[in-house]
Amino acid sequence: MRVYRIIFLLGVILLQSCQFILQDNSSTDEKEVNKNTNTSVVKDKDENGCLSSAGYIWSELNKDCVKIYSGIQLNPYSNPENEDETKSAFLMFSEDGNKAEIFLPDSTKTLILTRQAEGKPWTKDNWQLVPFKGYVLKEGEEIKFSGDGELGKKVTGSDNEQ
Repeated sequence: MRVYRIIFLLGVILLQSCQFILQDNSSTDEKEVNKNTNTSVVKDKDENGCLSSAGYIWSELNKDCVKIYSGIQLNPYSNPENEDETKSAFLMFSEDGNKAEIFLPDSTKTLILTRQAEGKPWTKDNWQLVPFKGYVLKEGEEIKFSGDGELGKKVTGSDNEQ
């Protein structure tokens, strides 16, 4: 009978030591750090929640994430045959057409230009968007960008989490 008690006691001690060995002894702080660094989605979104790796950027005019490459492409005036989209400006209009948002290359801010009447240019400060054989974007008297006015499909809102 005594042998059974000793075997039972050894079994309990063995199980407890195995449980102790298999137990996750990392501290709560370590677990929290690991939890936060395993999320790559957080690092891929901008301050407005737009998924930049998918080509989305925040539009002040639409108050939504949009794909600017689906807007009207305006190539640098000095290189009208430009095929590098990162050097082009992109243009989107408000629903009524009275406001135009310009996404300039190498800029995180957009320009929102307004027109006073149909057929008139959109303006803001020293910038002017003229509807001429498509569109011409000028800063002062200097033509910066131009394009034929062909519009790609405008994609909005498909970046939001449900």
